[in-house]
Amino acid sequence: MQAKPTWKQLLARGEPLLLPGAHDALSARLIERAGFSAYVIGGYALVGSRYALPDLGLVGFGEMSARMRDIMSATTLPVLVDCDDGYGDAKNAARTLREYEAMGVSAVFMEDQKAPKRCGHMAGKDVIDAETMAAKLRAAVAARQNPETFIIARTDARAVHSLDEALRRAELYLKAGADGLFIEAPQTMAELERVGRTFQGVPQLANMVEGGGMTPVVSPAELYGLGFAMVAYPVSLIFRVARTIERALADLRAGALTLNNEGVDFAGFKEITDYPRWAAIEQGAGPAG
Repeated sequence: MQAKPTWKQLLARGEPLLLPGAHDALSARLIERAGFSAYVIGGYALVGSRYALPDLGLVGFGEMSARMRDIMSATTLPVLVDCDDGYGDAKNAARTLREYEAMGVSAVFMEDQKAPKRCGHMAGKDVIDAETMAAKLRAAVAARQNPETFIIARTDARAVHSLDEALRRAELYLKAGADGLFIEAPQTMAELERVGRTFQGVPQLANMVEGGGMTPVVSPAELYGLGFAMVAYPVSLIFRVARTIERALADLRAGALTLNNEGVDFAGFKEITDYPRWAAIEQGAGPAG
């Protein structure tokens, strides 16, 4: 089996690294089948799809890591996972990093929000002291067993204080050992340009939240030109899935049992779920003759 590329190798390809958000194992499998090089597992889509809950700090590390393990089992692609706030202080951040690393995660991002954390594009969030966050990052870096595990520091200070404060924190987090930066929710193109310009040469993540996010949705090529090596699409799939389910239920209520060219068919879904391989294993394990 060919070894999957490291995160640094993915970033060295000279093109934006596109990261669709997987909310379950099926979506992760489809991301791989579509030809993407990597993907991201974010808390917003995972918590919403698995528990039908908002991303308001209602789900803990044990639940999140178990669900992420399920998702990762469906694909061999490198994955970036959302570590939230590290689920506590510096020692918790170290444990979180170690556990995800043992699961085979390629990259993580950890944020400086104050508990209870929430989606970065929601109102009502707050941030912890920058030095406290830097201590968490130092603990995570020290806990790292594989030097290729890529640690991204996220700051939510733009919405709470100012872009200047977010940039100040980002500089501090780089000094604490972060490999990359995720400055959440710049609100204008000018702010995106400033973020990209301030940290030239540092791998940066742009978060494209469709349908009501704080940041302008920009093409991958344009973001790459601004200095963003990674482009995440954390809600693109789950938003479409939710609407498709609503439409299908409306059809059923109306007595219209048809896919209307909006879904795969029975044979197609068997292929997606790797039915031929499992059927061959089942047949091969049967009685001789």
